[in-house]
Amino acid sequence: SFDQEASAALMARWAVHKAETEESFDILRWLDRKLIQLCQKFADFRKDDQNSFRLAPNFSIYPQFMFNLRRSQFLHVFGSSPDETAFFRIYLLTEGVTNNTLMIQPSLLAYSFQHPPGPVLLDVSSISPDRILLLDTYFNIVVFHGETIAEWRRQNYQDNPEYASFKQLLEAPQAEAKELMVDRFPFPRFVDCNQHGSQARFLLSKVNPSSTHNQQGSMGGNGEIVQTDDVSFQTFMEYLQRLTVQS
Repeated sequence: SFDQEASAALMARWAVHKAETEESFDILRWLDRKLIQLCQKFADFRKDDQNSFRLAPNFSIYPQFMFNLRRSQFLHVFGSSPDETAFFRIYLLTEGVTNNTLMIQPSLLAYSFQHPPGPVLLDVSSISPDRILLLDTYFNIVVFHGETIAEWRRQNYQDNPEYASFKQLLEAPQAEAKELMVDRFPFPRFVDCNQHGSQARFLLSKVNPSSTHNQQGSMGGNGEIVQTDDVSFQTFMEYLQRLTVQS
């Protein structure tokens, strides 16, 4: 069977190696070609029929790993110093598959009054005013408060005994973040931020931009818009399907 996590980790290491050792190398185009070749070999489709494209369950999340790898700090070095880029790449090359996949595709947990804590899509649609999100990118742990939650916290509702449940809601992601950090090496940066705040960028840079300033996608949640020129995962898959099935 095909191990999607191990394959994603291997491709990430291979891409970093090529980026470090080859001059004038277009790493993103190379990564796209490798993904298209894999889909042409293992996907089910009819020639020139994009709607017929199907991936088996053991391949289904591999394109998502490649989508997030393309957007990662391992390949996009803009905004990072050479030392930071080297730091990120060294740990990608030395950690195991579990940590590698977390570096490539961060985990996102949601906390709210409506539902018990649990994983949600790494997508802008997961942002909601009445939710707290916990993002783990391996190098950063981000606790992100929705607009309503942030306002209640600003008004110190958590200090009022009548709102003990709100205090518990605030404390739950903080406790989980501490557990994640206690055994992590290198010790991750902890970011506590609010929706529309300056540090919200730590989360917004990692989620799938299904709603952007250019086009609001069908998955856009609660009016949250990501200011980016990156394509969404949905658009990425449409291009992948079209290039895979074409004659």
